[in-house]
Amino acid sequence: MVIYKQGGHRLFEEDPETASTVSAMLLDLEKNGMDAVRRYSSQFDQWNPDQFELNDQQIETAIRQVDDQVIRDTDFCQQNVRSFAEAQLSTLQPLEIETSPGIWLGQKHIPVRSVGSYIPGGRYPMFGSAQMSIIPAKVAGVSSVYAFTPPVKGEGYYPATVNAMKKAGADRIFILGGVPAFAMMAFGMGVVEPADMVCGAGNKYVAEAKRQLFGRCGIDLLAGPTEILIIADDSADIKLVAADLLGQAEHDVNSGIALICRSEAFAKDCIAEVERQLSILPTRSVAAVSWANNGIVLIADSNEEAVRLSDDYAPEHLELHVDDEDYYIDHLTCYGSLFVGEETTVAYGDKCIGTNHILPTSRAARYTGGLWVGKFMKTVTYQRMTPEASVLIGEVTQRQCLIERMEAHAITARMRVEKYRAR
Repeated sequence: MVIYKQGGHRLFEEDPETASTVSAMLLDLEKNGMDAVRRYSSQFDQWNPDQFELNDQQIETAIRQVDDQVIRDTDFCQQNVRSFAEAQLSTLQPLEIETSPGIWLGQKHIPVRSVGSYIPGGRYPMFGSAQMSIIPAKVAGVSSVYAFTPPVKGEGYYPATVNAMKKAGADRIFILGGVPAFAMMAFGMGVVEPADMVCGAGNKYVAEAKRQLFGRCGIDLLAGPTEILIIADDSADIKLVAADLLGQAEHDVNSGIALICRSEAFAKDCIAEVERQLSILPTRSVAAVSWANNGIVLIADSNEEAVRLSDDYAPEHLELHVDDEDYYIDHLTCYGSLFVGEETTVAYGDKCIGTNHILPTSRAARYTGGLWVGKFMKTVTYQRMTPEASVLIGEVTQRQCLIERMEAHAITARMRVEKYRAR
């Protein structure tokens, strides 16, 4: 293994300055409510409208401003996401089994009641993110979804984003960004009912806000600055590999950009191609910083080593540009979403193919997948039994409780044994 280019791609959890800033903001927002919301919105986005929520007329006006082709394309993308979410939902079936005579154990899936959905804006109005959080929630059966998106700085809403949120099924739409948006979702502030769960991707401040709010409400997952890792052997198209690396680099100066090659020659040629494409990339002011600070190029001596290196990085997005695709599909275990072959690319998943683009970052792919319809549902269990079975279970339970010195627990079992045995 040879490291050709290594930046310091940092996990946001390790950034005490971000954690401290977000903590102070959340405390201020909870204490001072809408006054703090307005102060931060004015400070960061030059945005302080009479109401942050759009009314029906404003929503209709926004949609009328959207080009017909954009509307048709958005409908196409949303139908793909909806179809996949509905297929996922069909796999979540209730269960009940009789484990012993007279003892039935079961589980069922219950949607959460309310969700706050964040659609990122800022540098890029990522209106395609609307369907990724709103549609799975509505397919899951969530009754109330509040959608939030940042304003175009100093200008107001982005019409295509409003259209996407409305078509995805948002019940209420707010033009508000960053930490204040998550504070309103979680705290309510007299404007909405506090959400049972918040979701959506964003920058490191958004990810940290979700981390600190977890417990006060549920979260989907920690999805901070984006990441891509590509595994490429010598059969790969160097131009496509370089383009895909830069496709994620333009997101954010904190984007994680990694490449695992199988030869020194390919690594050198790919680095040169990245630099060539960067020189003419319209968004190079961001992408060049991300590549310079966070770019990593590694050489693996074998497929096995490539898998080990990739699983250790645990990328949000993982692309395979290799001959032996099946080997990697069978052995890779830590990634948010896998893009197999040069025919697909992260941009397809980001925008319209139908899988979700809200995915784990900062190595969270070691223990979780991305957002899906099941994230908006609680899997709960239940049990029921006959009087005869209660006697059998009660006798064992009573003995176990007494060994643990939990006398009151034992009494609950003994009373049932005596009641039902008397029958």
